Amino acid sequence: MTDASISTTNWVHRRADPSWLVRLFDWKPFLVIICLLPAVGLLMTFLTYPLGLGIFLAFTDTTIGRRGVWVGIENFQYLFSDPIFWNAVFFSVFYTSIATIGKFGLGLWLALLLNNHLPFKSMLRAIILLPWIVPTVLSAIAFWWIYDPQFSIISHMLIKTGLRETNVDFINTAWPARWSLIAANIWRGIPFVAISLLAGLQTISPSLYEAAMLDGATPWQRFRFITFPMLLPILAIVMTFSIIFTFTDFQLVYAITRGGPVNSTHLLATLAFQRGIPGGQLGEGAAIAVSMIPFLIFATLFSYFALARRKWQQGETND
Repeated sequence: MTDASISTTNWVHRRADPSWLVRLFDWKPFLVIICLLPAVGLLMTFLTYPLGLGIFLAFTDTTIGRRGVWVGIENFQYLFSDPIFWNAVFFSVFYTSIATIGKFGLGLWLALLLNNHLPFKSMLRAIILLPWIVPTVLSAIAFWWIYDPQFSIISHMLIKTGLRETNVDFINTAWPARWSLIAANIWRGIPFVAISLLAGLQTISPSLYEAAMLDGATPWQRFRFITFPMLLPILAIVMTFSIIFTFTDFQLVYAITRGGPVNSTHLLATLAFQRGIPGGQLGEGAAIAVSMIPFLIFATLFSYFALARRKWQQGETND
């Protein structure tokens, strides 16, 4: 053997095969699972477990301090014959519908206004966010003071201007209390809708409006054929979240009226709390909460089909 062959033999080393641990961490599905584990753990702990427990309790007669037994659909049968429950269903749907229409009408108008070149535009956007930033309980307490039958600032102004001789009873009769809660919810929800839609308006190319103006399109035609179709994906998502937030509202209603007068302003969320915690009927309260799920599924499907329609308009396939 020559010196050259010996030198070549000494310097050529065969690379060792990677261990099973290295191969495991090089495997993409394993890395995906490892990265998702923290999020899955949090969702299982704070979302899936409470939801599963609530669904289980809805089919039992559990009360505070006593373990219940399985009663099947007995809680739901009782609720279907309970006029207070149906009143809560009616007001939940009515409250969500009117408040959503009001928030989106005023929010879209405000977004279109802020999308123009206005002086102090940045400061105006910050001010508009204030109702959304303020904690819900503080907003509710402020509205409770505004609606107070004796010390209401609205009643005081109406009396001072001679428009009324007595105070307005905002929250001690059924329909005035309902409209008062809807007004409070609209005031609080407008900033979320306005800022979200404003972000969508910022993504629309000005060249589309310029081309439409050259073709003689009116402002309404530009809104109908350019603004609204381009905003549809964001509009569907924002409306879905708005419907969910409004339908499951609790703090605003409970802090102002606590479901009164005479259970006329109960939403499903506040009624579930009243029956489950102060009333001690955990099974019945859970059944009321579970009855909200079909409405929330409907809101989610609305968003999905609206987005799917937008994909079809863009020539994409619906996966």
